[in-house]
Amino acid sequence: MATAPLDPPSVDAERLATIAVEQARAAGARHVEVRWVSRHRENLEFADSALETASVMRDQGLGIRALVGDCWGYSGTNLLSEGPVSDAARRAVEVASAGSPECEVQVPAAVQGSYQTPMGRDPFEVGVDEKIALFSEALAAMQAAGGDLKRRRAQYTGHRVETLLLTGHGTRTHQNVTLCGGGVTAIAEHDGVVQRRSLPKADEGDVLQAGWEHVAGLNLKGAAERAAREAVALTRSEPTPHRVTTVVLGGAQLSLQVHESVGHPTELDRVFGQEISLAGSSFLVPEAVDQLQYGSHLVNLTADSTTPGGPGTFGFDDEGTPATRQGLVRDGKLVGFLSGRDSAQRLGRRSAACLRAESWDRLPIVRMVNVNLEPGSGSLEDLISGVDDGLLIDQNKSWSIDDLRLNFQFGCEVAWEIKGGKLTGKLFRDPVYFGVTPTFWGQCKAIAGPEAWRVWGWMFCGKGDPVQIMHVGHGCAPARFDNVTVRNTA
Repeated sequence: MATAPLDPPSVDAERLATIAVEQARAAGARHVEVRWVSRHRENLEFADSALETASVMRDQGLGIRALVGDCWGYSGTNLLSEGPVSDAARRAVEVASAGSPECEVQVPAAVQGSYQTPMGRDPFEVGVDEKIALFSEALAAMQAAGGDLKRRRAQYTGHRVETLLLTGHGTRTHQNVTLCGGGVTAIAEHDGVVQRRSLPKADEGDVLQAGWEHVAGLNLKGAAERAAREAVALTRSEPTPHRVTTVVLGGAQLSLQVHESVGHPTELDRVFGQEISLAGSSFLVPEAVDQLQYGSHLVNLTADSTTPGGPGTFGFDDEGTPATRQGLVRDGKLVGFLSGRDSAQRLGRRSAACLRAESWDRLPIVRMVNVNLEPGSGSLEDLISGVDDGLLIDQNKSWSIDDLRLNFQFGCEVAWEIKGGKLTGKLFRDPVYFGVTPTFWGQCKAIAGPEAWRVWGWMFCGKGDPVQIMHVGHGCAPARFDNVTVRNTA
């Protein structure tokens, strides 16, 4: 795919960021980091045969992080002129001066560089009429395929964030990240039983870092036809039987399993007890690294901000650390954490390049990048062939996880029966599976290979107080777990 050169940021952005650096240093900061951020987001939501809502969001501003002694202070402004920017820089220093240090903070070496999403066709240059036509075609196909359909829904998201980072010690990075994607949902009802099917993934659909070619390649028409058929079939299916069984998790569901039971608990600020909002801290402790058996010997998980197409891919994190790959779990053993510079330094380790902020008005905190489950071998069919009696479960409907990210349950859209190493074609509705994080990953007995591995995008991961929404990705192939407790919500 062609990659256009990255245009320079606006002259005002460069000038105002430089003013902020100078003002913070003049006010007493020994180190300062200034981020100019410009965001552009477009959302389209379709209901039945019509565009229901369309929204466009744009904003830009400067975020300033100042270091006084070993304390950080933060301030931001969207009043982009010299006076307000200077005031914000001085406020960041004042906040830092009032803090109490938690650890020694080392000033990083300077880096320079740029990054831009590779893409074939810029989604923000695709007209809204073309976008509406693509999704309308999918909704029409869904109507033609469905018998007892009550609702047909679809959604599109395009997101772009441009960032310029300047620091008092010579760092200059410039990045332009573009994401886009979407999906379809069919809702059917029969004799009071309501069921839904969402493809290619539940919630916002599948949003990846790519151009419009990603959306055009989703085959939304085919996905809509399948979603309609399966939603109708589920209204006539039996509830998932209560039992302990072998479960194969499809890639979309497994990506959320990775997110909730690996990504969040390995965030080092949660491990240190510095972050407890939105489903808590973590069952992990710093001493668990290189000691805790997180899963079976087949389980290898990597934090990778270089994954092609990953929503958590970039050139540099929001404090200027270059993108990297870092192991979290190797051969089932915990070997690392998601971290930024300061948190990693407390453990004597290098940063995993995970300090990220939603925008200019938020302090960078430890956030997930792409957390990937490394592939095993064989196809999905090979994986299923090893199951004598079990279920293939996919597409999330609901989830619950405790404050330590330890005990969880996931409700899904569909479970397919497996008998004698083959899918029988029988569907069960309303499956729920339960587990305890290290026990569940210890029950992983097989993972499909590279041919079944792909990246799934999640656009709206929340963390922090005030909350920050971040886009993340998870690469995985379907995997088999033995002795899993399964119930239903019917």
